[in-house]
Amino acid sequence: MDEIRKRRIITEVLGRPYKQGKEFLYPSRCCGHHKNKLSINFEKSVAKCWVCDWKVKSLRNIVFRWGNRKQKTEWVEIDSCIPQGELEDLFKEEEKQKQRIDLPEEFKTLSGKASILQRRARTYLKKRGVTPEDILKWRIGYIGSGDFSERIVFPSFNTEGYCNFFTARAYAKKWPNYLNGPGNKDIIFNDLFVDWTQPVTLVEGVFDAIIAGDNAIPILGSTLRKNSLLFQKIADKSVPVYLALDPDADKKSLQIAKSLLQYGIEVYKIDVSPYKDVGEMTKEQFQERKEAATLIDNTTLVLQTALSI
Repeated sequence: MDEIRKRRIITEVLGRPYKQGKEFLYPSRCCGHHKNKLSINFEKSVAKCWVCDWKVKSLRNIVFRWGNRKQKTEWVEIDSCIPQGELEDLFKEEEKQKQRIDLPEEFKTLSGKASILQRRARTYLKKRGVTPEDILKWRIGYIGSGDFSERIVFPSFNTEGYCNFFTARAYAKKWPNYLNGPGNKDIIFNDLFVDWTQPVTLVEGVFDAIIAGDNAIPILGSTLRKNSLLFQKIADKSVPVYLALDPDADKKSLQIAKSLLQYGIEVYKIDVSPYKDVGEMTKEQFQERKEAATLIDNTTLVLQTALSI
């Protein structure tokens, strides 16, 4: 009975299939191929596209990626892996007021005619491996006076293009090294530029994200709560996640992986050691580590958790 209901929900999400042996061939929504090439085996609860090789080890990934709220809710009623109460957290993003803040009046871009302060800011960024292209991509600016004086500013933008947060890093000898702007840190940093059809990389800080490249999201710390906007969106979009937290946050990284696995998210762990953080690497070194990332499943999670004790 459950298999029949699951097949009906998947058909609602993907479209009409045709049967081939024990498998059902559905429209390839993953790559948009004109023929039904997404093969689903309901007995094993797995799917694979024969065109783009996209695959999932749990059919709930399909529902959580392309289904609507009603379909997701019904799927959870069948698949008790996710508690009903936690499912409701997936939709809180719609209910939360979208945070919007103003950058300080003293904020200046790092383009145009260079002042002494701008040159100092650019020199510091260059030492941290940040290129002129990165400066434009991340909309990096600086502040020479006021509460955030002698600091480089990394603004974040929501999907509507409004600034929803910023963090400022001192480029001179100042304490503390980092100061955050007003508002709550429960945001998706630069959600405006994230492609939610592709895997995302989670890192701790903004410099880490710059080194990690496209679709890297700084979580502004080393924890990721299930009721945070970022976790909710990852679970809703059901995209693969690469974890690249600092080595000293290994236990927290495994806890994040455990939470993501409960929602059927494909998780990979990137080995950052012996570097202190991703920001110490070159972009080429990080990409090599990413290509060698370890797939985390429940068995691997238990083993790595035991080794971290």
